[in-house]
Amino acid sequence: MIRFALAFALIPVNLCAQQAVPRETDRLLQQAALDALLRGGTITFYDDGQSRFYEDGRYTYTYANNGGTGYGYFTVMTDSTICIEFVTGASRCDLYVFDETDRLIVITEAGDRFPTRP
Repeated sequence: MIRFALAFALIPVNLCAQQAVPRETDRLLQQAALDALLRGGTITFYDDGQSRFYEDGRYTYTYANNGGTGYGYFTVMTDSTICIEFVTGASRCDLYVFDETDRLIVITEAGDRFPTRP
């Protein structure tokens, strides 16, 4: 239980307060395109963590190396962001863009960029 609490403590809270800033070479996605890309699918990051976006709006993030799973609900916004309300009460909004190589990148409020695997 403590391991899960520590994992959620590392997740930034209330990321909607500020806006992640894309690079000039990043391409934003329209709401419908972002929804169609992710709903019902899974994206994998280079550390082997996985975000799964269920058809019904549920969301899970499974940490690499059996590090546990976070549960919540996602909403696709109009500005190329997805906001997640975790069952713990924490929430976050991340910007989803394609970079100059057409790789999907998740950008956090702090500006951290997390590329996804093809």
